[in-house]
Amino acid sequence: MVGVLHLQISIVLLMAVGIILKKIGMISEQGKNELTNLVIYLVLPCNILKAFMIDFNDGMAEDFIAMIIISVFIQIFSVIYGRLSFRKLSEKKRKCVAYGIICSNAGFLGNPIAEGLYGDYGLLLASIFLIPLRIMMWTEGVASFSGEKDIKSTVKKVITHPCILACILGLVIMLTGVGFPEPVTKTIGFIGACNTALSMIVIGTILADTDIKSFIDLDVLKYCVHRLVIIPAIVFVVLKIIGISGIVLGLSVILVAMPAGATTSILAEKYKMESEFATKLVVVSTALSVVAIPVWNYILGAVS
Repeated sequence: MVGVLHLQISIVLLMAVGIILKKIGMISEQGKNELTNLVIYLVLPCNILKAFMIDFNDGMAEDFIAMIIISVFIQIFSVIYGRLSFRKLSEKKRKCVAYGIICSNAGFLGNPIAEGLYGDYGLLLASIFLIPLRIMMWTEGVASFSGEKDIKSTVKKVITHPCILACILGLVIMLTGVGFPEPVTKTIGFIGACNTALSMIVIGTILADTDIKSFIDLDVLKYCVHRLVIIPAIVFVVLKIIGISGIVLGLSVILVAMPAGATTSILAEKYKMESEFATKLVVVSTALSVVAIPVWNYILGAVS
Protein backbone atom coordinates (compact mmCIF):
# COMPACT_ATOMS: atom_id res chain seq x y z
CA MET A 1 0.00 0.00 0.00
CA VAL A 2 2.91 2.36 0.63
CA GLY A 3 3.98 2.04 -2.99
CA VAL A 4 0.44 2.82 -4.20
CA LEU A 5 0.27 5.85 -1.91
CA HIS A 6 3.58 7.13 -3.26
CA LEU A 7 2.31 6.67 -6.82
CA GLN A 8 -0.87 8.61 -6.07
CA ILE A 9 1.12 11.46 -4.48
CA SER A 10 3.45 11.55 -7.48
CA ILE A 11 0.50 11.73 -9.88
CA VAL A 12 -1.04 14.61 -7.94
CA LEU A 13 2.31 16.42 -7.90
CA LEU A 14 2.70 15.96 -11.66
CA MET A 15 -0.77 17.41 -12.16
CA ALA A 16 0.23 20.30 -9.90
CA VAL A 17 3.23 20.93 -12.15
CA GLY A 18 0.87 21.17 -15.13
CA ILE A 19 -1.40 23.57 -13.26
CA ILE A 20 1.51 25.82 -12.28
CA LEU A 21 3.07 25.83 -15.77
CA LYS A 22 -0.30 26.78 -17.29
CA LYS A 23 -1.01 29.44 -14.67
CA ILE A 24 2.35 31.18 -15.12
CA GLY A 25 2.04 31.07 -18.90
CA MET A 26 4.92 28.69 -19.57
CA ILE A 27 2.42 26.43 -21.36
CA SER A 28 -0.04 28.32 -23.57
CA GLU A 29 -3.38 27.01 -24.86
CA GLN A 30 -1.67 26.16 -28.15
CA GLY A 31 1.17 24.54 -26.25
CA LYS A 32 -1.33 22.42 -24.31
CA ASN A 33 -2.90 21.20 -27.55
CA GLU A 34 0.51 20.44 -29.06
CA LEU A 35 1.60 18.61 -25.91
CA THR A 36 -1.61 16.58 -26.02
CA ASN A 37 -0.95 15.59 -29.64
CA LEU A 38 2.63 14.67 -28.76
CA VAL A 39 1.39 12.27 -26.08
CA ILE A 40 -1.37 10.72 -28.21
CA TYR A 41 0.55 10.33 -31.46
CA LEU A 42 4.07 9.53 -30.24
CA VAL A 43 4.65 9.00 -26.53
CA LEU A 44 1.66 6.77 -25.75
CA PRO A 45 2.13 4.50 -28.82
CA CYS A 46 5.81 4.06 -27.87
CA ASN A 47 4.73 3.32 -24.31
CA ILE A 48 2.34 0.63 -25.57
CA LEU A 49 4.96 -0.86 -27.89
CA LYS A 50 7.42 -1.04 -25.00
CA ALA A 51 4.89 -2.97 -22.93
CA PHE A 52 4.53 -5.64 -25.63
CA MET A 53 8.28 -6.31 -25.71
CA ILE A 54 8.12 -9.18 -23.23
CA ASP A 55 8.18 -12.98 -23.50
CA PHE A 56 4.73 -14.45 -24.19
CA ASN A 57 3.36 -17.39 -22.18
CA ASP A 58 0.08 -19.30 -21.75
CA GLY A 59 -0.87 -17.43 -18.59
CA MET A 60 -0.72 -14.16 -20.49
CA ALA A 61 -3.04 -15.56 -23.18
CA GLU A 62 -5.65 -16.30 -20.52
CA ASP A 63 -5.38 -12.75 -19.15
CA PHE A 64 -5.62 -11.30 -22.68
CA ILE A 65 -8.81 -13.22 -23.41
CA ALA A 66 -10.30 -12.29 -20.05
CA MET A 67 -9.55 -8.58 -20.54
CA ILE A 68 -11.05 -8.54 -24.04
CA ILE A 69 -14.24 -10.35 -22.97
CA ILE A 70 -14.67 -8.16 -19.87
CA SER A 71 -14.07 -5.01 -21.89
CA VAL A 72 -16.61 -5.98 -24.57
CA PHE A 73 -19.30 -6.64 -21.97
CA ILE A 74 -18.47 -3.38 -20.18
CA GLN A 75 -18.90 -1.47 -23.46
CA ILE A 76 -22.28 -3.10 -24.10
CA PHE A 77 -23.32 -2.34 -20.53
CA SER A 78 -22.14 1.28 -20.89
CA VAL A 79 -24.25 1.84 -24.01
CA ILE A 80 -27.39 0.56 -22.24
CA TYR A 81 -26.55 2.42 -19.03
CA GLY A 82 -25.91 5.66 -20.92
CA ARG A 83 -29.25 5.45 -22.72
CA LEU A 84 -31.23 4.78 -19.55
CA SER A 85 -29.50 7.31 -17.29
CA PHE A 86 -30.49 10.96 -16.88
CA ARG A 87 -33.68 10.59 -18.92
CA LYS A 88 -35.07 13.81 -17.42
CA LEU A 89 -32.31 15.92 -18.97
CA SER A 90 -32.78 17.79 -22.23
CA GLU A 91 -31.96 15.77 -25.34
CA LYS A 92 -28.69 17.58 -25.99
CA LYS A 93 -27.42 17.17 -22.43
CA ARG A 94 -28.55 13.54 -22.39
CA LYS A 95 -26.46 12.85 -25.49
CA CYS A 96 -23.41 14.38 -23.80
CA VAL A 97 -23.94 12.14 -20.77
CA ALA A 98 -24.50 9.05 -22.94
CA TYR A 99 -21.20 9.65 -24.72
CA GLY A 100 -19.44 10.42 -21.42
CA ILE A 101 -20.62 7.08 -20.01
CA ILE A 102 -19.38 5.16 -23.05
CA CYS A 103 -16.07 6.96 -23.59
CA SER A 104 -13.86 7.55 -20.58
CA ASN A 105 -10.35 8.96 -20.43
CA ALA A 106 -8.96 5.47 -19.79
CA GLY A 107 -6.43 5.71 -22.61
CA PHE A 108 -4.88 9.03 -21.67
CA LEU A 109 -5.15 8.83 -17.88
CA GLY A 110 -5.64 5.10 -17.36
CA ASN A 111 -2.50 3.83 -19.10
CA PRO A 112 0.01 5.65 -16.88
CA ILE A 113 -1.92 4.64 -13.77
CA ALA A 114 -2.06 1.01 -14.95
CA GLU A 115 1.68 1.10 -15.57
CA GLY A 116 2.37 2.72 -12.22
CA LEU A 117 0.30 0.16 -10.32
CA TYR A 118 1.11 -3.03 -12.24
CA GLY A 119 4.23 -2.26 -14.28
CA ASP A 120 4.72 -3.07 -17.96
CA TYR A 121 2.36 -6.04 -17.77
CA GLY A 122 -0.38 -3.79 -16.37
CA LEU A 123 0.14 -1.41 -19.27
CA LEU A 124 0.02 -4.34 -21.69
CA LEU A 125 -3.32 -5.59 -20.35
CA ALA A 126 -4.68 -2.05 -20.23
CA SER A 127 -3.83 -1.62 -23.92
CA ILE A 128 -5.75 -4.82 -24.71
CA PHE A 129 -8.70 -3.67 -22.57
CA LEU A 130 -8.87 -0.37 -24.44
CA ILE A 131 -9.26 -1.86 -27.93
CA PRO A 132 -13.07 -2.42 -27.62
CA LEU A 133 -13.41 1.00 -25.97
CA ARG A 134 -11.65 2.75 -28.87
CA ILE A 135 -13.86 0.91 -31.36
CA MET A 136 -17.01 1.84 -29.43
CA MET A 137 -15.78 5.42 -29.18
CA TRP A 138 -15.90 5.86 -32.96
CA THR A 139 -19.09 3.84 -33.51
CA GLU A 140 -21.83 4.03 -30.88
CA GLY A 141 -20.10 6.97 -29.20
CA VAL A 142 -20.19 9.22 -32.26
CA ALA A 143 -23.66 7.91 -33.17
CA SER A 144 -24.94 9.05 -29.77
CA PHE A 145 -24.28 12.62 -30.95
CA SER A 146 -24.89 12.45 -34.69
CA GLY A 147 -27.58 9.78 -34.85
CA GLU A 148 -25.70 8.23 -37.77
CA LYS A 149 -23.07 5.54 -38.20
CA ASP A 150 -20.56 6.11 -40.99
CA ILE A 151 -19.06 2.62 -41.25
CA LYS A 152 -16.31 3.60 -43.69
CA SER A 153 -15.20 6.57 -41.59
CA THR A 154 -15.39 4.49 -38.40
CA VAL A 155 -13.22 1.70 -39.77
CA LYS A 156 -10.66 4.23 -41.00
CA LYS A 157 -10.47 5.99 -37.63
CA VAL A 158 -10.14 2.73 -35.71
CA ILE A 159 -7.47 1.07 -37.83
CA THR A 160 -5.42 4.27 -38.19
CA HIS A 161 -5.51 5.23 -34.52
CA PRO A 162 -1.87 5.29 -33.36
CA CYS A 163 -2.65 3.34 -30.19
CA ILE A 164 -4.48 0.61 -32.14
CA LEU A 165 -1.58 0.41 -34.60
CA ALA A 166 0.84 0.16 -31.66
CA CYS A 167 -1.22 -2.71 -30.21
CA ILE A 168 -1.24 -4.57 -33.53
CA LEU A 169 2.49 -4.11 -34.09
CA GLY A 170 3.18 -4.98 -30.46
CA LEU A 171 1.19 -8.21 -30.70
CA VAL A 172 3.13 -9.21 -33.83
CA ILE A 173 6.44 -8.53 -32.09
CA MET A 174 5.42 -10.40 -28.93
CA LEU A 175 3.99 -13.46 -30.72
CA THR A 176 6.73 -13.81 -33.35
CA GLY A 177 9.69 -12.79 -31.23
CA VAL A 178 10.89 -10.59 -34.09
CA GLY A 179 11.76 -7.18 -32.73
CA PHE A 180 13.59 -3.99 -33.60
CA PRO A 181 17.37 -3.46 -33.52
CA GLU A 182 18.62 -2.59 -30.04
CA PRO A 183 19.06 1.17 -30.69
CA VAL A 184 15.47 1.42 -31.96
CA THR A 185 14.16 -0.56 -28.98
CA LYS A 186 15.99 1.74 -26.58
CA THR A 187 14.68 4.82 -28.36
CA ILE A 188 11.10 3.53 -28.11
CA GLY A 189 11.69 2.83 -24.41
CA PHE A 190 13.08 6.30 -23.74
CA ILE A 191 10.13 8.00 -25.45
CA GLY A 192 7.57 5.71 -23.81
CA ALA A 193 9.06 6.38 -20.38
CA CYS A 194 7.87 10.01 -20.70
CA ASN A 195 4.21 8.96 -20.81
CA THR A 196 3.23 9.24 -17.15
CA ALA A 197 4.91 12.61 -16.60
CA LEU A 198 3.63 14.22 -19.79
CA SER A 199 0.11 12.78 -19.48
CA MET A 200 -0.33 14.03 -15.93
CA ILE A 201 1.10 17.44 -16.78
CA VAL A 202 -1.43 17.75 -19.62
CA ILE A 203 -4.25 16.81 -17.23
CA GLY A 204 -2.92 19.54 -14.93
CA THR A 205 -3.08 22.13 -17.71
CA ILE A 206 -6.75 21.20 -18.24
CA LEU A 207 -7.52 21.60 -14.54
CA ALA A 208 -5.67 24.95 -14.47
CA ASP A 209 -8.45 26.59 -16.47
CA THR A 210 -11.14 25.42 -14.09
CA ASP A 211 -13.22 28.01 -12.27
CA ILE A 212 -14.70 25.89 -9.50
CA LYS A 213 -17.70 28.16 -8.93
CA SER A 214 -18.79 28.12 -12.56
CA PHE A 215 -18.53 24.33 -12.67
CA ILE A 216 -20.90 23.64 -9.80
CA ASP A 217 -23.76 21.86 -11.55
CA LEU A 218 -25.96 19.23 -9.90
CA ASP A 219 -26.38 17.26 -13.14
CA VAL A 220 -22.61 17.22 -13.65
CA LEU A 221 -22.06 16.02 -10.10
CA LYS A 222 -24.65 13.27 -10.62
CA TYR A 223 -22.79 12.18 -13.74
CA CYS A 224 -19.52 12.05 -11.78
CA VAL A 225 -21.12 9.80 -9.17
CA HIS A 226 -22.25 7.42 -11.92
CA ARG A 227 -18.92 7.60 -13.84
CA LEU A 228 -16.53 7.38 -10.87
CA VAL A 229 -18.50 5.43 -8.25
CA ILE A 230 -21.58 3.50 -9.38
CA ILE A 231 -20.31 2.00 -12.66
CA PRO A 232 -16.95 0.78 -11.25
CA ALA A 233 -18.81 -0.55 -8.20
CA ILE A 234 -21.10 -2.60 -10.45
CA VAL A 235 -18.10 -3.93 -12.39
CA PHE A 236 -16.28 -4.74 -9.15
CA VAL A 237 -19.20 -6.66 -7.65
CA VAL A 238 -20.00 -8.59 -10.85
CA LEU A 239 -16.38 -9.61 -11.45
CA LYS A 240 -15.97 -10.70 -7.83
CA ILE A 241 -19.13 -12.80 -8.06
CA ILE A 242 -17.93 -14.63 -11.19
CA GLY A 243 -14.54 -15.27 -9.60
CA ILE A 244 -12.27 -12.73 -11.35
CA SER A 245 -9.38 -11.61 -9.17
CA GLY A 246 -5.85 -10.25 -9.23
CA ILE A 247 -4.57 -7.90 -11.89
CA VAL A 248 -7.52 -8.52 -14.25
CA LEU A 249 -10.00 -7.44 -11.57
CA GLY A 250 -7.88 -4.49 -10.47
CA LEU A 251 -7.30 -3.12 -13.96
CA SER A 252 -10.93 -3.60 -15.04
CA VAL A 253 -12.21 -1.57 -12.10
CA ILE A 254 -9.54 1.14 -12.30
CA LEU A 255 -9.97 1.63 -16.05
CA VAL A 256 -13.75 1.86 -15.68
CA ALA A 257 -13.35 4.44 -12.89
CA MET A 258 -11.77 6.98 -15.25
CA PRO A 259 -13.30 10.43 -15.91
CA ALA A 260 -14.99 11.54 -19.12
CA GLY A 261 -12.78 11.64 -22.20
CA ALA A 262 -11.83 15.00 -23.69
CA THR A 263 -13.59 14.03 -26.93
CA THR A 264 -16.88 14.49 -25.04
CA SER A 265 -16.58 18.26 -25.28
CA ILE A 266 -14.94 18.18 -28.74
CA LEU A 267 -17.78 16.18 -30.32
CA ALA A 268 -20.44 18.13 -28.41
CA GLU A 269 -19.07 21.30 -29.99
CA LYS A 270 -18.97 19.70 -33.44
CA TYR A 271 -22.57 18.51 -33.28
CA LYS A 272 -23.89 21.55 -31.35
CA MET A 273 -24.89 19.54 -28.29
CA GLU A 274 -24.35 21.71 -25.18
CA SER A 275 -20.55 21.89 -25.44
CA GLU A 276 -20.31 23.97 -22.25
CA PHE A 277 -22.13 21.25 -20.32
CA ALA A 278 -19.91 18.59 -21.93
CA THR A 279 -16.79 20.51 -20.92
CA LYS A 280 -18.04 20.57 -17.35
CA LEU A 281 -18.43 16.77 -17.47
CA VAL A 282 -14.81 16.41 -18.55
CA VAL A 283 -13.22 18.91 -16.19
CA VAL A 284 -15.21 18.12 -13.04
CA SER A 285 -14.95 14.34 -13.44
CA THR A 286 -11.20 14.69 -14.07
CA ALA A 287 -10.78 16.80 -10.93
CA LEU A 288 -12.84 14.39 -8.79
CA SER A 289 -10.99 11.37 -10.21
CA VAL A 290 -7.94 12.58 -8.28
CA VAL A 291 -9.87 11.46 -5.19
CA ALA A 292 -11.90 8.59 -6.65
CA ILE A 293 -9.01 6.63 -8.18
CA PRO A 294 -6.96 6.46 -4.94
CA VAL A 295 -10.10 5.31 -3.11
CA TRP A 296 -10.62 2.49 -5.61
CA ASN A 297 -6.94 1.60 -5.32
CA TYR A 298 -7.39 1.32 -1.57
CA ILE A 299 -10.54 -0.82 -1.89
CA LEU A 300 -8.87 -3.15 -4.38
CA GLY A 301 -5.82 -3.45 -2.14
CA ALA A 302 -7.97 -4.18 0.89
CA VAL A 303 -9.87 -7.04 -0.74
CA SER A 304 -6.95 -8.64 -2.57
